[in-house]
Amino acid sequence: MGSVDKRQGALARREKRLAYLLLLPTFLLVFSIVLFPLIANFWISVKPVTLSDLRPPTLVVKERLRGNLTNASDNVKIEYRFRNSSVKYPLSSASFSDSLPLGIEVTRLDPACSLTGDGIILRCDLGDLEPKARGKIRIEVASADNFSGSKEIFRASEPQLEFTSYNILTSFDFTFANFSKIFSAAEFWDVLKVSIYYTVFGTAGALIVGLFAAQIMKRSFPGRSLVRGLLLFPYVAPVIAVAFSWVVLFDPFSGIVNAMLIQTNITDNPINFFGQRSIVVDFFGFSFGLPLALTMVIIFEIWRYFPLAFLFILARMQSIPSDIYEAAEIDGATPLQQFWFLSMPFIAGILAILFLLRFIWTFNKFDDIFLLTGGNAGTRTLTVSVYEQAFAISNLGAGAAVAVVIFVLLLIFAIIFIRFAPKDTTQ
Repeated sequence: MGSVDKRQGALARREKRLAYLLLLPTFLLVFSIVLFPLIANFWISVKPVTLSDLRPPTLVVKERLRGNLTNASDNVKIEYRFRNSSVKYPLSSASFSDSLPLGIEVTRLDPACSLTGDGIILRCDLGDLEPKARGKIRIEVASADNFSGSKEIFRASEPQLEFTSYNILTSFDFTFANFSKIFSAAEFWDVLKVSIYYTVFGTAGALIVGLFAAQIMKRSFPGRSLVRGLLLFPYVAPVIAVAFSWVVLFDPFSGIVNAMLIQTNITDNPINFFGQRSIVVDFFGFSFGLPLALTMVIIFEIWRYFPLAFLFILARMQSIPSDIYEAAEIDGATPLQQFWFLSMPFIAGILAILFLLRFIWTFNKFDDIFLLTGGNAGTRTLTVSVYEQAFAISNLGAGAAVAVVIFVLLLIFAIIFIRFAPKDTTQ
């Protein structure tokens, strides 16, 4: 029995190793697609990185030949123009070497240069170069009797560069100045409130409209398939096309919506729906301020993404046994009671999953807001701040720090939501 157990244990270990080997490509794919960008974002967030730092400091050397080599003993000048490509970091121990063509004699050598390899290898030591430093080195040469060629032969060999540089991206110098900057900014907390407002109302609105659409589409009527297809249009249409259509429709000067509002005497002046921060609304004698541009962006979010909720909720509703509704109707249950006590327990789980996914996706949404308002008129969210910090003012470190804040907030929300979200108990 002991030998049998040992053989079974060895077989189980081999199968375990084989399973890990088979899963290794999946692990590598997940790491490269998900984890590596996440780790890179955390790495950049603790470094004072700008857009110019993405291209590491390097030595740039360009060779130019001045003069003609048509006759023997012609004198020409080889000019090497060099510069430090970085505007922030110096280069240490910079030098370059170049191979001279056969049949070329050096008549005048720059003090920074020397000849090696029987006089055909030119080496120039440039020393330490400050940021943006540039200069020239000139070498005078003459063609000997055995030289055969033209200017093109000098371009056959590229200068070989040597230098030591400081790369902020790969260094181990860290700082929390990026986080200090974004948290101390006066507008950060306002942007955070706008992000939460936009995400909560956009997510809840999309789920509510999707739930109503699913309730309607659950019943059979002529043309139901066509209506279902039309309801999917906002979600499948290109975001650039639909955003441009909304901007045109609500344009204050040539938009159809403003023309209708003015013709029906609802308003005397055109309304800049996507450019006006707020508007005063009178409702049954009560006046209150409404964040107009932000509300329009939320409405666009609801209109564009309710089809996703509609599809999932409808699929779940169609799996509910119809006999329980028939029994409830015989018992005298109203449609509202049937929905609340019969439908809701079945769809509570899918609603929770949809809310979590849509909350995360909406909080990370950038393209809708940027296409509609550009983040102006009180619609600037944290994702828009990432773009502005990283690309508008070229501060990649601060942009990555805002992205880290977004990740931490969503992670905390996901953990709390999963812990307390309603579970599907109908199975």
